[in-house]
Amino acid sequence: MSLFSRRSPTAAPTQIHQLKTWVKTVLALDDSILVSISQLRCNEPGCPPIETVIAVMTKPPQTYKLHKAAIDVTYGDLVKALGAEPMKSSLTGQQLPDARLC
Repeated sequence: MSLFSRRSPTAAPTQIHQLKTWVKTVLALDDSILVSISQLRCNEPGCPPIETVIAVMTKPPQTYKLHKAAIDVTYGDLVKALGAEPMKSSLTGQQLPDARLC
């Protein structure tokens, strides 16, 4: 058993695409703005084992961190991390549910 072979939970490309779509929706970003999603491992004391880092390539660039694996990030997590108000349904006017990645 190798000490260097620990695996992180991995999000599928479709899940990463969904996260990017949520970020663009929550921040009302133009499609020309690049959004990067990275999942990083931290081995330092007091640091969560895995964090998801969202970089929004505006001028200046914005960076947001969520202390969980990308696959575990919910829409509500993004709203909170991005400091935005939850979206409401255009049909009912009610807050959208806290969706999870599938």
